[in-house]
Amino acid sequence: MKAFQVANVNDYALIDTKQPVAEAGEVLIKTAFAGICGSDLHIIHGQNPFVQFPRITGHEFSGVVAAVGEGVTHVKIGDKVCVDPVISCGECYACRAGRFNVCAKLQVFGVHRNGGFGEFTSAPASNVLVLPDNVTLEQAALVEPYSIATNVLSRMAPIPGDTLLVYGAGVIGLTIVQVAKAMGIERIIVTDIVDERLETAKSLGATDVINSRTHKVEDCIREWTNGEGVPLIADAACIPALLPEILRIACPAGRIGLLGFSTTPSDLAQIEVIKKELTIVGSRLNNRRFPQVLEMIASGRLDPLALISHRIALNDIGDGIQLMENHPELTRKVLVEMSK
Repeated sequence: MKAFQVANVNDYALIDTKQPVAEAGEVLIKTAFAGICGSDLHIIHGQNPFVQFPRITGHEFSGVVAAVGEGVTHVKIGDKVCVDPVISCGECYACRAGRFNVCAKLQVFGVHRNGGFGEFTSAPASNVLVLPDNVTLEQAALVEPYSIATNVLSRMAPIPGDTLLVYGAGVIGLTIVQVAKAMGIERIIVTDIVDERLETAKSLGATDVINSRTHKVEDCIREWTNGEGVPLIADAACIPALLPEILRIACPAGRIGLLGFSTTPSDLAQIEVIKKELTIVGSRLNNRRFPQVLEMIASGRLDPLALISHRIALNDIGDGIQLMENHPELTRKVLVEMSK
C-alpha cells in the first residue's frame, strides 16, 4: 500500500509498504480521509519527544472497515468508522483514576504506532467508533481536533454565564470556539495577531476579537468586564511568556486551561494564583471524548467542514505540509482525501 512516512527528522516521503492486517482484537480500516495537524509538522522537525521513527504519521482519520480480527463483535466489514488515537493500558494509576489520556503506558496513533496517512490502518477495536448514520466520513476525520477542544473545556468546568477568552486562532483555538458555542457558552473572546484568523473566529462563533499587535489584551478585557476579568481562559497560542498576563486577566475563581508542550519556563506569580484561588489545568489529547463530539456533529450543533481550508490527494501531502508551514495565515485544516 501507499503511505506517508517520516523516516527521521526532516526526512519524509511517500513509500510503498506492506498492508497491515487485523490481528486478534483489531480492526483493519481502509482510510477515507485524514487531517494534517500541526503536531505532524512537529514530528517532521524533531519537536515531538515521544515519536518513534520511522513512523507513518496521522492521528486524525476516518474510513471503512475492511476486516475484523478474532474476538471483534461491535464493528463489521463495511461499517463507517473513526478512530480515537489514544491507546491506554487500563491498569496504571491514571487509568484507574479515569484519566486514560495520561496513561503511564500511553500510545498514540502516528506517534508510537503507525497512523492514518496510509491507504490502510489497523487499530484496536476498542478505539474504533461506528459513525452515526448522519455523520459523514469527511466530518468524522475531524473528530480528533474537536476532542482536544472538548477535553480542555471539560477540564475547565464551565458554568452558565461564563465568558471564555481564547488565546490563539489557529486550528485548536478555532475548534475551542466552535465547541464552546455548541456547549452554550454565549460570550467567546479570541485574541491573535492575524486579522484573517480573527475574522474566521468571528464567523465560527467568537463574539469579540482582539488583535494583540494593535490592542493590549489586558486593557480590552478590563474594559469589557468592568475590571473583573474572565472566568475561563484557554491558552491555544501555547506561548509560555503569556502566562503572567493570563493570570492577571483571570477573575477570582477563574479556570485556566494550558495546551502547549513547550519546555520553556514560565514566570508564575504565585500571589495571583492564591489571592484569586485560580485553577490551572493541563489538557493533553482527549479522555474518551469522541462520543461527545460525534453527538454534537450528529445533532447539528457542530460543523467540522467549516474548519477545512484545503482538500488534497495523498500524493500531494508534501505540498500540503509546505502550504501549512509557509502560509499558516491561509490554512485551517488541510484534509487528505485518499480516493483522489
